[in-house]
Amino acid sequence: MKLEVKINKEIREYTEAVFMGLSLRQFFFSVLACVVAVGAYFLFLPLLGLETTSWVCILVALPFAILGFVKYNGMTAEKFFVAWVKSEILLPKKLLFRNTNIYFEVMEQASKDKEKKRRKERYKLMFHKMRRGGKHPND
Repeated sequence: MKLEVKINKEIREYTEAVFMGLSLRQFFFSVLACVVAVGAYFLFLPLLGLETTSWVCILVALPFAILGFVKYNGMTAEKFFVAWVKSEILLPKKLLFRNTNIYFEVMEQASKDKEKKRRKERYKLMFHKMRRGGKHPND
């Protein structure tokens, strides 16, 4: 007698079945789609007739079913929507490339620091000579 245990190849793809093989997310959006379809049915039946109302119910419930079941590039619908808003609305369309020469910047900063140190030493020397009563270096 063999005992076999099925293990998913990709552990991140595992979803726990809550009701009739549906995950909690899928179950929630399925119930939401049914509630919206029933509401649309009672709202549009007196106005449009049975056949047209049934098509309206399908069209109204479809987005909620898509939210629960469809994944795009491993992202759920909300994550995809947030990523889309960021890329299309919030972030700039044109990417501006500016070349940065890090070596030049480091060397320039080192040169400025060296010049600053040299001036400080010169000032100290000049101040020290003046305190001792010596002549000013520029005299």
